[in-house]
Amino acid sequence: MKEARYFYVPEAEETTELPTEEAMHALRVLRLKSDDEMFLMDGKGNFYKAVVTLAATKHCMYEIREKMPQEKTWNGNICIAMAPTKMMDRTEWFAEKATEIGVDELAFLNCKFSERKVMRTVRLDKIVVSAMKQSRKPWKPVITPLTSFKDFVGKERPGLKFIAHCYNEVESVDLFDSLQKNKAEAESITVLIGPEGDFSIDEVKLAISKGFIPVSLGKSRLRTETAALYAAMAAQLTCRKE
Repeated sequence: MKEARYFYVPEAEETTELPTEEAMHALRVLRLKSDDEMFLMDGKGNFYKAVVTLAATKHCMYEIREKMPQEKTWNGNICIAMAPTKMMDRTEWFAEKATEIGVDELAFLNCKFSERKVMRTVRLDKIVVSAMKQSRKPWKPVITPLTSFKDFVGKERPGLKFIAHCYNEVESVDLFDSLQKNKAEAESITVLIGPEGDFSIDEVKLAISKGFIPVSLGKSRLRTETAALYAAMAAQLTCRKE
């Protein structure tokens, strides 16, 4: 039996042709032909069973045979907002793994101690799409471009809000313990993860003044991308449906 082939088509019901990059993969790599079966995902929670109607040099046309709405396996909305790492491949690794685990938003922060002040999201978007297809998740996380820390924390966000930091002088609670104790309020979870040099103390105090709870991620000092993935996993375990 052939392995199911999945393709990302944001407006699957409004068109009958795979996007250019997906078409090239279908035709050149997978060698799909007319009448071959494939599955589409729209990033909004739907799978579609479809068949190829035309396999041309650069065009792959399809016909949808069945729409298959999926139920999300976790409750609420999970947002991980992190300062991008100096080496972009680490941020890309995090985005891939977080998508596989399951999050709703990946946001990026421009902080006082950030080593990366400029960030393009085109390649990151492609990595997220690839992770969606690999993990068979029909929901595409929203990618929020680089935003100043002040602007991000100043915007009203519902639910539980946390800022992870390493300052001994700021009293903190354990992230996972706090999530478990406040499950009833976890219709939305936002966790802020700082750059390699941590948030500045003023940033931590500003976030606290905006309703963010200061938290620790255990006794180990984690790399930025590891801390962000830890936060994603803790939120996912809290929000997953029984």
